[in-house]
Amino acid sequence: MSAQKILIIEDELKIARFLELELGHEGYVVDQANDGREGLSKAQMNQYDLIILDIMLPSINGIEILRKIRQSSEIPIIMLTAKDEIMDKVVGLDMGANDYMTKPFAIEELLARIRAALKRGIVKPEAQKTLQVSGLQLDLDKYSVTYNNEPIELTKREFDLLKHLIENKNIVMTRDRLLETVWSFDYVGDTNIVDVYIRYLRSKIDDKFNIKLISTIRGVGYIIKDED
Repeated sequence: MSAQKILIIEDELKIARFLELELGHEGYVVDQANDGREGLSKAQMNQYDLIILDIMLPSINGIEILRKIRQSSEIPIIMLTAKDEIMDKVVGLDMGANDYMTKPFAIEELLARIRAALKRGIVKPEAQKTLQVSGLQLDLDKYSVTYNNEPIELTKREFDLLKHLIENKNIVMTRDRLLETVWSFDYVGDTNIVDVYIRYLRSKIDDKFNIKLISTIRGVGYIIKDED
């Protein structure tokens, strides 16, 4: 049986490192993110068995991350916070957190809660096979795209770029971030390549179907928003 994989989303570096070492010692495979946006991206793009999620995070707070994850996944989530406030617990649990711990905490108790959450046998859903926004639908198995059931021909790079934008709906994706994710870290070249491929997508989708799917945030990057 392969080791269970845990994602730690925690901006306090000493705590994140401490948890990484302790969980690694217990035999878990550990990944971590120290920023809300990075944590959400990792949670959406990778498969984990459990997430340890701090509430107070830069970029996107833990409650919003929890809300977005619960739109498509029932992965066990244990929330952490420095605040010992009832409302934090109520909001977190109402939004779908499986458990809750207040800092500072005893590592033995957290480990026990992790074991309990994993043992409860929450079934991990199958990896999402389709993505959808407005009338646009991506079939991830077939690498196909349709708008209101009309096929759209995209290259693999165009598909990957569109997929990443939709997976991060309502989050502005910078050109550098898109280069790292879609073109990978080994890409050497001008970030204008992102603008070129955005134009390709707009030509094939926005212009063709007279919609505004991809918005430009001037000086920052691009975003796909949920329809109103």
